[in-house]
Amino acid sequence: MEVSSPSSRPHAQPRPHGPERHVPVGLILRGILLLTMMVGLVAALHYYLGVRLVSDPGLPQPWAGLGWSALGLGFVSIPAAMASTRMKPSWKEQVLHWGGMLWMGAFGLLLTATVTADVVGWVWRLVGPAPLLARDKALAVVGVVVPAMLLAFRTARSPARVERVTVPVKGLGAGLSGMKVVQISDIHIGPTLDRHFMQRVVEQVNALQPDVVAVTGDLVDGSVTRLRDEVAPLAGLRAPLGVYYVTGNHEYYHGGAAWSAEVARLGLTVLNNAHRVVERGGARLTVAGVTDLEGGRMDPSQACRPDVALAGAPAGVPRLLLAHQPRAAVLARELGVDLQLSGHTHGGQLFPFMLFVKLQQPVIQGLATIAGVRVYTHRGTGYWGPPLRLGPAPEIAELTLVSA
Repeated sequence: MEVSSPSSRPHAQPRPHGPERHVPVGLILRGILLLTMMVGLVAALHYYLGVRLVSDPGLPQPWAGLGWSALGLGFVSIPAAMASTRMKPSWKEQVLHWGGMLWMGAFGLLLTATVTADVVGWVWRLVGPAPLLARDKALAVVGVVVPAMLLAFRTARSPARVERVTVPVKGLGAGLSGMKVVQISDIHIGPTLDRHFMQRVVEQVNALQPDVVAVTGDLVDGSVTRLRDEVAPLAGLRAPLGVYYVTGNHEYYHGGAAWSAEVARLGLTVLNNAHRVVERGGARLTVAGVTDLEGGRMDPSQACRPDVALAGAPAGVPRLLLAHQPRAAVLARELGVDLQLSGHTHGGQLFPFMLFVKLQQPVIQGLATIAGVRVYTHRGTGYWGPPLRLGPAPEIAELTLVSA
């Protein structure tokens, strides 16, 4: 049985009216400068790859020309792929997006492997009997990256792995002990992931016979108008104690309020700084959810507020919080949250880039404690950008809550 709390009832939030706001010229100029610097850096790194993989090995013509042309085309394909997400969907857009996103992943892997080869070559020059030949290093880079790309593509496009975790929860009543919470996150339905992928995820989740389903944000990469049909299978999720959804940062790039309304239309319970209390066999559990941390930057009414989400929640009842980003736990540290379910990190998605996730999030994946709150960080069910996963596989989490 599901019981609504007063604080979780939907209510209209008036939008402020006033004079039209203009973006400061200085902010626009800083944005242009930053974009120019990023484009320049990426161009320089493509040139570096050309020198190391084409010029230094001494490739003869026409192979050298083809190599430089391929790098130039790859450089152009990245912004073309990003711009293609704003066009009317067509086969040309699909070609642009798939090509650019695959090259983005290949570029990252080639850059990592080439830098590694240069470091190894430098060390070898100091201790080895003879310097490594540029051609041998280039062959080694290609020999590593090509099979890595194939493996990463297969992993990203394969069915998600079910990760089973048992979590003891203090105060959980006998009626709810053993309940299954199935979490999906970071699905990123968009140009390379469509309704067929969404349907497969729904079937996997339902096959686990969950008591509760949690969808913890970054559902889409596109507008409601464009992706309404692609996410429609989400309506097929089934759980006797409810299917709950919270926004991720990517929803706000494409209309956070519109996506909340669309997901609610599909029959999911949208928890925008709100909670529900579920009950079975006389035992109760508070299921709360917050908007993403990025929401407040784009709309003050969408600020992440765990305190508001849990206002009025019954005392002495265990609390489950859905929050897209793990670091949201810092805002919930004094609110008696027993378990937070998050995503956002993708587990790093592509080796070795998971090493940089720690610069923005306190954890990369799995169960951990953040600011005194236990947090389960999901690796993501889909992927963002390159259709590649090298290392962390896509995930559907099955968390069994038991009495502590």
